[in-house]
Amino acid sequence: MEKRIESYRDLMVWQSAMVLAEDCYRVTKGFPKDEIYGMTSQMRRSAVSIAANIAEGYGRENRGSFVQFLRMAQGSLKELETHVLLACRFGMLEKPTRLSCCCDAKRLGK
Repeated sequence: MEKRIESYRDLMVWQSAMVLAEDCYRVTKGFPKDEIYGMTSQMRRSAVSIAANIAEGYGRENRGSFVQFLRMAQGSLKELETHVLLACRFGMLEKPTRLSCCCDAKRLGK
């Protein structure tokens, strides 16, 4: 028997987005201090935006609005994925971390 969805918190996609945001904060703690207002901030904002847009869209209680906010969440996901790739190119992330983040992003985007 499937669990009834009573809140955005019950959505698997929102739960996955929350884990991704936590991972992003953990990973960016190791970034250079001079990136606190640059790459660190950009990655954290885009990661938080994913879960926030899913929750906001669910709260609109209108299917069309929900779909629109899911699209915005997907845009934020692509933004985060791009930041991860750039951070790797700049030497701020190692390849295993990049691969993990990108795999999580790809799975979440489906």
